[in-house]
Amino acid sequence: MTEKITRVATDVGGTFTDLVHFETDVATGRQTVCTEKSDTTPPEFEKGVLNVLDKAGIDIRSVDFFAHGTTVVINALTERKGAKVGLVTTRGFRDVLEIGRGNRPDFFNLMYRKPAPFVERYLRREVAGRIDFKGQEQGPLDLSALPGIVADFQADGVTAVAVCLIHAYANPDHEEAVLAEIRRLWPQVSAVASHQITREWREYERSSTTVLSAYVQPAAERYLDRLEKGLAERGYEGRLYIMQSNCGVDSVQSIKAVPITMVESGPASGFWGAAELGRIIGEPDVLALDIGGTTAKCSLIKGGNVTIKTDYWIERDRKSAGYPIMVPVVDLVEIGNGGGSIAWVDEFDKLHVGPKSAGSTPGPAAYGRGGKSATTTDANLALGRINKDYFCGGAVIADMGALGAALGRLGSRLSMTEAEVARGILRIANSNMVNALKLVSVNRGQDPRDFTLVVFGGGGPMHGVALAQDLGMRKVVVPRGAPVFSAWGMLMSDLRRDYFVTELMDATDHAALSTLIGKTEERALADFAREGVPAGKVRLERHVRARYQNQEFAVEVALPGGRPDAAGAEAMIAAFHEAYEREYTYRLEAGVEIIGIHLVASSEVGKLELVALPATGATVEQAIKGRRMVDYATEGCHEATIYDGTRLEPDMEFTGPAVIEDPGTTIVVHPGNRVRIDDFGNTHIEIRG
Repeated sequence: MTEKITRVATDVGGTFTDLVHFETDVATGRQTVCTEKSDTTPPEFEKGVLNVLDKAGIDIRSVDFFAHGTTVVINALTERKGAKVGLVTTRGFRDVLEIGRGNRPDFFNLMYRKPAPFVERYLRREVAGRIDFKGQEQGPLDLSALPGIVADFQADGVTAVAVCLIHAYANPDHEEAVLAEIRRLWPQVSAVASHQITREWREYERSSTTVLSAYVQPAAERYLDRLEKGLAERGYEGRLYIMQSNCGVDSVQSIKAVPITMVESGPASGFWGAAELGRIIGEPDVLALDIGGTTAKCSLIKGGNVTIKTDYWIERDRKSAGYPIMVPVVDLVEIGNGGGSIAWVDEFDKLHVGPKSAGSTPGPAAYGRGGKSATTTDANLALGRINKDYFCGGAVIADMGALGAALGRLGSRLSMTEAEVARGILRIANSNMVNALKLVSVNRGQDPRDFTLVVFGGGGPMHGVALAQDLGMRKVVVPRGAPVFSAWGMLMSDLRRDYFVTELMDATDHAALSTLIGKTEERALADFAREGVPAGKVRLERHVRARYQNQEFAVEVALPGGRPDAAGAEAMIAAFHEAYEREYTYRLEAGVEIIGIHLVASSEVGKLELVALPATGATVEQAIKGRRMVDYATEGCHEATIYDGTRLEPDMEFTGPAVIEDPGTTIVVHPGNRVRIDDFGNTHIEIRG
């Protein structure tokens, strides 16, 4: 009997739930790939996962590795559908959440109001005791108030408790004692302490992170429990891995304890997939863009490395400071521009696109589900970029009447034809996305012309070439399986944990740095041992976070090799000066101090290795479906050759204008672009001119 290895990944998005299924024949190395989509099913998101498994016809009992990413955490936060939280903090610090930072974006607005805290003041309680920033006890912990606090929380309907004490990042003893006492007094309550999530300083950010983790913990636990149960009932006996925001997976048990780590799990897997794809095809410097139904997200990958930061905020925009979440998250920019983004006209008769989305229900007007608003997808359809006779891979009959009516309503407000409105929608959407790409490149001191644009998601391939042309980039790559690429990225991920630890020291004090790294490595190896991973299979990457003395913010530099010595410290300081100048455009003749380290610990748990696709000997002409007029918005109308994406094979080449139609997406190739299919089925588009 032929031995096969089967891997499955599912990704729950705002509009669709995606699936990728890889099966590898051990003897021959031959791989078969199945991709599928189904509607996301809020609030019971696990049903969408089970539905897409059924739709793909997968026997879950044969699966060896299952990875899952979800929007359940970010949805609970943005929709305010989490638990009622009580906060226990150090005496004198109950108002940290409300004081926040003086970082209001609308600075000259005298009527500005800070975002309302997730915990009202009457549910923020204090205990006596104090730890200093060096981890030394200044005052003993007094637990005598906790029985009364717990009783009040119970009476007020609290269902989750957050514990955040001053300087717990340096010494968690007091937090551990408070958490243990709360669990003794109230065993059934969901409770989390800051040291379980982050070991970095900044009191407001730690408090906010702990509260938000407690806020989503009950909902996340229920969701993961239901998903585990649903898979078990279908016969799955393997381990379930959950995608985190740091581009790695972790066990479902660990995620249940600290679910806030999966706040951006879907985007993280896509960007990790882009980094791995770059490694495979020899493109280590990548600008990655994911355009889904609701949002567009982008990230910069330099030298094959995805940047992971803990300076992450939700709901931060030009009118609101938002809420910080101090967990490892891929460095990304996200905007409300996706395929379902609604076009609308303001009181000054100015056209806008997004951030509101039509979602999957009712969806774009052309879905024929009652949607009245024109969206980016409708504009692409109206201009012939999407085939009305092959809409959603032929699964949906395009309602051209509803689409025309939606564009007509906008046109009557703007005194424009339907085609002009559609072109305007695309140009505005593209402009919004170009600005997002500049935020992760130009604003980081990087020239986008030095990078390859990797586009994925259902909408990425439709807009990629236009965006690359605007930025002066020379190449666009559309991955095979682009519509479900985030799920594909999960199959390329490792079991990974990021350890950010704060400790102040002079940059030349390599002995103190070596001691801190050693202690953190021991902690990481112990954590992996509890997951059944021996030390010999754990890879460790060491980074130092440094700043100029007396400055506020730091930059991160890699620390090569093992434990640092005098020569290593000197090289690290030189690397810091270069990184600082690249980020801020200048360097100083000043002392350098270390504020902490970032240790990355990872281990392979079923990572997929791609094999080249077989070629049948078919010609590129055999993949041609026909020709039609396509409006390229800024380049006029051209007769484009239409290709069947499922029939394109390695080494096939052709020149635009063209459109490649895949069941899950459409690749728009502009006039003069040169297209090549690589050994793995990815589409390379060279920008000419």
